[in-house]
Amino acid sequence: MGRAGEYDEREAQRVAAGRAATSPRRRPRGDDDEDVAALPRTPVRFTAHFFWRFRWWYALIIILEVGAAVSSIVMPYAIGQIVGAVTQWAGEAGAQRDIGAAVSGPLVLFVALAIGEVVFNRASGACRVYVSPRQRTGIARAMFDYLQRHSQHYFSNHFAGALSARIAETSVGVNMTLSTVIFEFLPLAITLAVSIFLLSSASLVLASFTLAWSAVFILVSYWMARRAQPYAEKHAAARSATSGRIVDTVTNLANVRLFARGDYEREQLAAVQGREIAVASRAMWFSEKVQWFQMGAALVLKVGMLYFALTLWRDGRIDVAAFVMSTSLSLLVINDARNLGRRFLEVFEYVGNIANGVRTIMQPYEIVDRPGARDVVIRRGDIAFENVTFGYDSERPVFRDLDLVIPAGQRVGLVGFSGSGKSTLVNLLLRLYEPQQGRIMIDGVDIRDMTQDALHRQIGLIPQDPSLFHRSLADNIRYGRPEASLEDIRAAARGASADGFISEMPLQYDALVGERGVKLSGGQRQRVAIARVILKNAPILVLDEATSALDSITERVIQDCLDTVMQGRTVIAIAHRLSTIAHLDRILVFDHGTLVQDGSHDALLAQPGTYQRLWRQQAGGFLPTS
Repeated sequence: MGRAGEYDEREAQRVAAGRAATSPRRRPRGDDDEDVAALPRTPVRFTAHFFWRFRWWYALIIILEVGAAVSSIVMPYAIGQIVGAVTQWAGEAGAQRDIGAAVSGPLVLFVALAIGEVVFNRASGACRVYVSPRQRTGIARAMFDYLQRHSQHYFSNHFAGALSARIAETSVGVNMTLSTVIFEFLPLAITLAVSIFLLSSASLVLASFTLAWSAVFILVSYWMARRAQPYAEKHAAARSATSGRIVDTVTNLANVRLFARGDYEREQLAAVQGREIAVASRAMWFSEKVQWFQMGAALVLKVGMLYFALTLWRDGRIDVAAFVMSTSLSLLVINDARNLGRRFLEVFEYVGNIANGVRTIMQPYEIVDRPGARDVVIRRGDIAFENVTFGYDSERPVFRDLDLVIPAGQRVGLVGFSGSGKSTLVNLLLRLYEPQQGRIMIDGVDIRDMTQDALHRQIGLIPQDPSLFHRSLADNIRYGRPEASLEDIRAAARGASADGFISEMPLQYDALVGERGVKLSGGQRQRVAIARVILKNAPILVLDEATSALDSITERVIQDCLDTVMQGRTVIAIAHRLSTIAHLDRILVFDHGTLVQDGSHDALLAQPGTYQRLWRQQAGGFLPTS
């Protein structure tokens, strides 16, 4: 069996030993792990879910916030009592009463409230410091965990950057929504409730006036915030459009220079910015209206409270202590409520971000492991497509009732014009898509009865355009076998003719490759990808134009390496350059999803048909486009 036998023994042990570490469904669960399948898919329930995870911390925070708010709002009462005691002492000065004794009670209350406000407030802040980053990262981790299990079809319909932004916005949105409710709305509600209670003990007129003002202020602030929301959304969209235009131009600055279109791009940016200015002006003018309302409402409360307090004091219906308390309370209420409209608007924005993130990320999975799916070890590598029908659009199938058997250890090349079904066959084998009919078997096991992780661990893929992580070369090569030593990595790199250029780099295997490997040439990226698959040492190998980015000399070297790697493995190779697969055991020729020819290179070349025509029509070794 050679390499396949070596793989068989080692992989069986590795799958059994490393199953928990490599399978996200079976890894050891910690306190912060989420059952991602159970994550809610509505904004309110999603937010409540993560609130519940920290419910005891939030209960403590709420208690502390209530304590801080009560301490703050009761201070005017203490001040009123101090002023009342001083006034009474002044009236009884002839009796030579000790002022210390007169104000000791209210003064102790005031000091206790001042200390309580500080202690409660900072204790609440300390709890927030603990909860907030853990909750944000927990949400991001749970959403990322959910996201990475989506099908290839899902990712083909969404931009990677947009998905990343959705996760960040949602995690921040949940944090900020809960923070605003607990640290802004709750203290204001307590302030209003306690103020009305304290005022009612002094005068029902003052309490009724404050209650009516509070109801009108909250309702109008909420209504204006809802009215302002569309303006804010349009302003945000306009800012995004401007940023997008700048990024698009900067990304294509080479083209701008080569086509001498600098003036045009500046004019286009000015036009986009002009639209942003118009939208921003409307949004800011509406914000000014909100500010006018809030300042006017604050003026009404201050003047009204002062008027009623003076009138009641003049008529002897309240004393000096109640007069001071009522005027002080009005200032505190105004201070807490002055940004209520803006807070409403922020909450709407946060909830909108949560809704967008949940709606985008938390969609039902298209491809899932069947109940009871197993971590099957592929021991031989037999592949069979049985009565497979599949189409990306179900109304236009690529394959109809495809039957195909590839025995273990056979090296097979796939040939055909673009759109003939070559890549689709590989995508189905990798279970990136599900057939609408039929089944795909490996070693007699339906791949749907394997876990997706088990299937992907045991198939090595070298794509036409390999993508690397922005990590070191060593990390990229060992990605398929995390426990590999540096010597294993070097051996794989030598097998892919990558060790030479890596050794010439200043940091060698510790060198970072840049985003998607942009610091490397196309050929270097391809060799790193080949080294990664060599190290993975899977029993089934898929080559999708694996040497297309290499020069002819390097291609010959890599082809020799691949020929060695292919020994004892089941190989499926897609190629446009027919010379790269002519030596394989078998060639399958597809045309519009139909297997039209099947045989060796010599046999197919000897008989009239599609393969013979393709071979003769090749220009520079590549297939014609049609």
